[in-house]
Amino acid sequence: QVQLVESGGGLVQAGGSLRLSCAASGRTFSTYPMGWFRQAPGKEREFVAAINRVGGNTMYADSMKGRFTISRDNAKNAVYLQMNSLKPEDTAVYYCARGWGTNHREYGYWGQGTQVTVSS
Repeated sequence: QVQLVESGGGLVQAGGSLRLSCAASGRTFSTYPMGWFRQAPGKEREFVAAINRVGGNTMYADSMKGRFTISRDNAKNAVYLQMNSLKPEDTAVYYCARGWGTNHREYGYWGQGTQVTVSS
């Protein structure tokens, strides 16, 4: 069974950067497309970015493109989200999940999330 664990969240000032990690473990040795979503209080779960199984193809939400970068290291079973120029509206719980697309209902396995808080 695939298990996903996010880490790297925390408190950062506006304009700062954070690097989130998603570590995958389980009995499977296959690689999968992976995505990042976020959910702020009172908001719907929002697509952030996705990356294919090899890492050569990515997609981003328009508001994230240019600030956020998704990457992966299949040898370490890890997916990353580099977040730069953070804004208070980026405050949310960030989740990694297995799947491809912009709709969270198309994703299967989910991590428990990591909190990102951006102060003014």
